[in-house]
Amino acid sequence: MSLIENAQQLEETLATPNAKDIDVMSRVSGDILILGAGGKMGPSLARRIKRASDAAGTKRRIIAVSRFSSPDARISLENLGIEVVSCDLLDRTRITQLPQCENVYFLAGRKFGSTDRTDLTWAINAWLPGIVAEQFRSSRLVAFSTGNVYPFVDVNSGGSIETDEPKPVGEYAQSCLARERVFEYFSRDHGLRCLIFRLNYAVDLRYGVLVDIARSVFDGRPVNLSVSAFNVIWQGDANSYALRSIELCESPPRILNVTGPETISTRQTAEFFAGRFNRKAVFEGDPSDKALLNNAGVCHQLLGPPSVSLSELMEMVAHWIETGGTSLNKPTHFEVVDGKF
Repeated sequence: MSLIENAQQLEETLATPNAKDIDVMSRVSGDILILGAGGKMGPSLARRIKRASDAAGTKRRIIAVSRFSSPDARISLENLGIEVVSCDLLDRTRITQLPQCENVYFLAGRKFGSTDRTDLTWAINAWLPGIVAEQFRSSRLVAFSTGNVYPFVDVNSGGSIETDEPKPVGEYAQSCLARERVFEYFSRDHGLRCLIFRLNYAVDLRYGVLVDIARSVFDGRPVNLSVSAFNVIWQGDANSYALRSIELCESPPRILNVTGPETISTRQTAEFFAGRFNRKAVFEGDPSDKALLNNAGVCHQLLGPPSVSLSELMEMVAHWIETGGTSLNKPTHFEVVDGKF
């Protein structure tokens, strides 16, 4: 992939469907509802779905629902012909007033600051899914989740697979497993066709683990080695996998790990960026031989490998930072080992 020079080009790249996306939207019938469409991934996923549907010649309603604290996100969706609904998803009355759609993408969730309002974290991550699943039990539903539901595993293990027993560390991860279990209940007992989309970690050029490490090196701040390895995936590829996962929904629910194929060394990543920026990498923390790691082999077998390689992604991040690209200022806190994000 060519280097990206500005936010407009970045947004365009994230939202441009590939041939497989278009093919899926040509086969999938019914309207599409995207809940939590105002976050980091929601706007570009919604635009990708709309463009893929248009390219497939499929006429359908595409409805994006969020509080939309960013007016720019709302405008970008409306300009494409996506219906936008401003809604507090914790307002049960508003949820019941949303139109029934055959296809639902559930992106709502709370992570950052979750140690300050653990009650709100549980409400959004565990109670809200029940409201949504009850309302849309006749739909197909892709529920975004996280690899944080897995235990820490040996960095040489290849990562957790979908059949591994969840062992979430900390209240955030526990609330995410609760979200999964609620959707699983409605899938098993009420016929909701569902896919649990266990993603970690998506990267665009303004946020993500690679960005956290690269900016630390660029700014001369120490890189924490407490978590010595991690996984990443380009957000454009995560968007594509999410879009196409709607065809994989089933009852009982399917679980799908979503990330890139590599287990990546934190130290080696910092040293790459140090060489790229002509800086010295500074480290802190004691490396552990365990980390939160996903094995996405099933995803790659079903949906194909990511289109953007790790080396390409690292070059893109480096170029973005050294040319003054913006940041969302939303660190991943990937170095946290006690679950308190």
